[in-house]
Formats: sequence, structure tokens, C-alpha cells
Amino acid sequence: MALLVALGLFAFWEASAPQPLTVADIPEHTANVENGKLLYNIGGCISCHAPGPNVKNVGADVPAGGKPLVTPIGTLYPPNLTPDRETGLGYWTDLNFINAMQEGLGPRDEHLIPAFPYTSYTHMSGEDVLDIKAYLATFAPVKNAVKRHEIWFEPVVRRGLGLWKWVGFDRTLWQADSTQTASWNRGSYLVHGPGHCGECHTPRTLLRSSDTARMFAGGPHPQGRGMVPSLRGLLARGRYKDAADLVLAFKNGEELGYDKMSSGGMGEVRRNIAMLPDADVAAIADYVLSLK
Repeated sequence: MALLVALGLFAFWEASAPQPLTVADIPEHTANVENGKLLYNIGGCISCHAPGPNVKNVGADVPAGGKPLVTPIGTLYPPNLTPDRETGLGYWTDLNFINAMQEGLGPRDEHLIPAFPYTSYTHMSGEDVLDIKAYLATFAPVKNAVKRHEIWFEPVVRRGLGLWKWVGFDRTLWQADSTQTASWNRGSYLVHGPGHCGECHTPRTLLRSSDTARMFAGGPHPQGRGMVPSLRGLLARGRYKDAADLVLAFKNGEELGYDKMSSGGMGEVRRNIAMLPDADVAAIADYVLSLK
């Protein structure tokens, strides 16, 4: 029995081992800070990485981390994204950052909990990921040692994610659809990748991976707070008249009478989308309204 247990633990350890990318996987790229800022905004990074209640004299728009995120598995504390070398990303290499965004691995190759939506960011190009890192480096360093997550058996949970990744983690890079317009493809990329819209608007399987057969069909809120609506058939359901109508909703929300677009979780999402160039807002509308 002891031998079987030992063999089982060895098999678990081997099967759940991290599989980090290497330096050879980093694209040759000159970082574009403005593109990084755009992607940071569509990703709504500040919504999760806002300063926690213990951070003083720091603006609410600085991603110093620590704001509690209550989830069904416990309370998570998103990390400090400023370039502080002791408590932030100042010591992170390009490889560290790409492994976090596209493989869900921390700087010590520990599995990251997918409340951080690397399951969507993995679909992004490596160049865009590096642009986000370059934009984060423009923030002033903030010293903020974020609390550890409050999760039962966290080391076991993290290691177990290595097994979950075999069945719940699709690393496929986003691909353009040659039958669609440039605007539709741009919207598709923003929605599936940096915007990670499917993380909330797609129901989950029993293994807590996205149910791709019902992509964007809505489902239980990831934080356990009610339901997230479907994005399918918005035109057929009479939610919006056309793409221009949805653009107005994204840019103005409830100020122009668009219900539930400025409050709740969608309120922050809408405000992030409204910061994008008009062409990108229109592209997102084009793509979302094509969902049947």
C-alpha cells in the first residue's frame, strides 16, 4: 500500500509539472508602449489590480495590487504590477512575463490560479504581451507587498492545476478568419484575447474550464454572484438595433439609457472599452453582434 501511495504521488508530481516557455520562444520585438496601453485598457487590468485598502497615497488608477477578490475557492489578492523591484514586476524578465500571460506560470514556475485570465491571454501574440509589459514599466514603482491568497491547501491547489491544464487549458493562438472583414477580425481578437470576455460570458464545465460548445452563452458569475448574460443573438433579441447602437452603449452606458451598462461588473468593463479608439470599439461591436 505504501508503495502504491508513493507511486501515485510520484505520478501526480510528474504529470502536474510546469512546462515553461524558454528564451527561444520570445519573439524579436521592439516594444510599442501605446499599443501596450490600449491592450491594458481592453484587458481591464486596473479592475483587478487596483490598490488594496492598505495602500496609501497612491491613485486608484495605479495597478499596485492588493484589492481583495472574493471567489468560491477563497479570497485572492491580485499582485502589484508596478515596476517595484521588491514587491512588483521590477525584477521580472520578458520570459517571466510571457510565461505568466501565456502559460499561467509565476516567476518560480509555480502554477497561477486562473482567476488571472491567462486562459484568454494565451491566445494573444507574444508581441502584444511584450507591449503590455512595456506599458506597465512606465508606472512609477509602488512598494506594496500583497497578502498571500486565502485558499485552503494552496500549494496542493497550485500543483494540481498542472493536471487541470491538460484538459482545461487551450493554448491555441488566435487565428484570423479570411472570410470576415478586418474590423470583425480585430473585434474577435480583442474579445477572445486581451478582453477575455469569455471568462465571464461563457459557462463552465464540471472541470471549471470554458464550455467552448456554448461560447458566450452566459452562465453563473465566476465570483458566485448571480448570472452573467448571454452575448449571443443580441440583435435578434432586440437588445440593440445595430452596431452603431452597441457602440453608443459601450461609450455612454446608462447616461443614454442603456440598461445595466454602467453598473455592476459590466460598468467597469464598459468604462475600459470606452477608452479605446473608436475603430476598436466599433470592431468589438461588429464581432459581438455576429454571435448567433
